Amino acid sequence: MEKQVVVRNPHGLHARPAAKFVQAASSVPEDVIIEKNGKTANAKSILSIMSLGVSKGDTVTLRVAGESGEALLQTLEGILVSEAE
Repeated sequence: MEKQVVVRNPHGLHARPAAKFVQAASSVPEDVIIEKNGKTANAKSILSIMSLGVSKGDTVTLRVAGESGEALLQTLEGILVSEAE
């Protein structure tokens, strides 16, 4: 499954939101990929995610394979669009 998301979190995907993102992605055995501007990262690796430099207003693509894909995509999207700091 694949979904494009516009990041609304005021800090983008840095520190605390990145840790939540990795924790959620790590809850499934399937590969979870996040892509920004053609550059992909393993969503289960905080260093990999941080290297993308995801900021508020960026559009990212999330990819998850397997049965848990739809529910996980919703969870990950929730982290990216949360306006809480």
